[in-house]
Amino acid sequence: MPEPSADWWKSSVVYQIYPSSFKDSDGDGVGDIPGVIEKLDYLQLLGVDVVWLSPVYPSPWDDNGYDVSDYTGIDPRFGTLEDWDRLRDGLHERGMRLVMDLVVNHTSDRHPWFAASRAGDEDKRDFYFWRPGRDGGPPNNWGSVFSGPAWTYDEGRGEYYLHLFSPSQPDLNWENPKVRAAVHEVALWWLARGADGFRMDVINFVSKNPALPDGPVRGEYGDFTRHAVNGPRLHEFLHELHETAFTGRDVLTVGEMPGVGVGQARVHTNPVNRELDMVFQFEHVDLDHGPGGKFDPRPLDLARLRASLNRWQAGLDDRGWNSLYWNNHDQPRVVSRFGDDGRYRVESATAIATTLHMMQGTPYVYQGEELGMTNAHMDDIADYRDLETLNHHRAVVGSGRVDEATAMAAIARMSRDNARTPMQWTAGENAGFTTGTPWIGVNPNHTRINAEAAVADPGSVFHHYRRLIALRKEHAVIARGRFAPLLEEDSRIYAYTRAYNGQTLLVLANWSDREAAVDLPEDVVGPEPELLIGNLPDPGSVLDPLRPWEARVHLGR
Repeated sequence: MPEPSADWWKSSVVYQIYPSSFKDSDGDGVGDIPGVIEKLDYLQLLGVDVVWLSPVYPSPWDDNGYDVSDYTGIDPRFGTLEDWDRLRDGLHERGMRLVMDLVVNHTSDRHPWFAASRAGDEDKRDFYFWRPGRDGGPPNNWGSVFSGPAWTYDEGRGEYYLHLFSPSQPDLNWENPKVRAAVHEVALWWLARGADGFRMDVINFVSKNPALPDGPVRGEYGDFTRHAVNGPRLHEFLHELHETAFTGRDVLTVGEMPGVGVGQARVHTNPVNRELDMVFQFEHVDLDHGPGGKFDPRPLDLARLRASLNRWQAGLDDRGWNSLYWNNHDQPRVVSRFGDDGRYRVESATAIATTLHMMQGTPYVYQGEELGMTNAHMDDIADYRDLETLNHHRAVVGSGRVDEATAMAAIARMSRDNARTPMQWTAGENAGFTTGTPWIGVNPNHTRINAEAAVADPGSVFHHYRRLIALRKEHAVIARGRFAPLLEEDSRIYAYTRAYNGQTLLVLANWSDREAAVDLPEDVVGPEPELLIGNLPDPGSVLDPLRPWEARVHLGR
């Protein structure tokens, strides 16, 4: 294990593994923990410091494992607790840490807690939000994230229960101190077993207005966000969790927080408040959503993206901390979304990566991102597995609101399944992911985009990521430097500086397929700056034009 320090994660890079799609060791078509263990040397070669493992708990798998039925077990599809121990040990032996997914806004409806609550058990009766109906229908007008109402009627109890996501994911009632104590016990159990921290799923949903009032109507249902996101006791709940489970421990904590603002995040991540180390915010990955939401996509507007990211850089400077990401299990592949997954796939993947990795914050790499993996471009709804995608298709096509071709074009661009196709290890059958039938189809482009080829090619996306990750450890200015934006009106170039201890880092990235002139003062990084990294052969000097999708990083003293 690395030597502990108070803020080791500031110079670290996290790698997210979505286990069902990473590597299958037993030929059943589903990735598993032994498969992850097989690839630890690959992760070590990449140079990452932390592995975040998406849920591997027992689950009915209604929402790909985010419906947990046992918080202290391993689903047999992924292996055993002993396999988890081997993974922990293998990572620690290689100087890496292991972060678990803590999914505690809701459980599965098959969790023993819910069964006891439904049955009226005195201890668990109020573990969830149960309410009588209103006017022959649900207790309020809220709609769920995954389409339909946020309430389901239970015949046995004779009441409705709240689920902000699927009906199979009832929301825990954090107003009940017994619920919070149970969550604390789960966190402490994994920490005692050797976990090094947690990514906390939609953790800013756990505090709700206890009155559960109607929300403003958006289409068929009311919007719950005003009353169930960033709620009145959120800071209290997070502080209590920190003090009970994390104080005095060398761990990383990151909270997934849809709808969080810069000011709120500044409070959550300010160390004096003892809540979280960092948050996942969604502002930058919501910018291409149209009026109809994510399945109503719009082209990238670089000016809006730059303004958003720059605002977060400035807002968390000195007091808080950023998490930096383009991809995860819920987002389409960035090279297809914001880059060019055709002619300029390698160039755009590396330019986009350079833009992010040189910022202040902790970078997160999602499996396959380091290969420049692309969207799957599936055109048949039968090929999809994602609950959100299937519900959307059923809602809009089934009702006749959107025609099949329009719906499928949006789904192909934005579905979460774009991130969930199997990791592309080789050019061989099933991309080397499994010897069986994969649970979701393999992207056909694995014959040319795969880890085996990338590791063998010094000019690959993989090796550019390796260099970016190594530079963060070598140069304190990357981890610690103050951020200052440049060229904020430029329609093609994303540029900024970082400054620390007399060093200045200049980052220039052309986010277009045309050459772009660099209009900067000559002394922006001082005389004769060193070229730290570039993504194209024969990179130019500071003021030379940037070729299509070219990125350069210069270091001045």
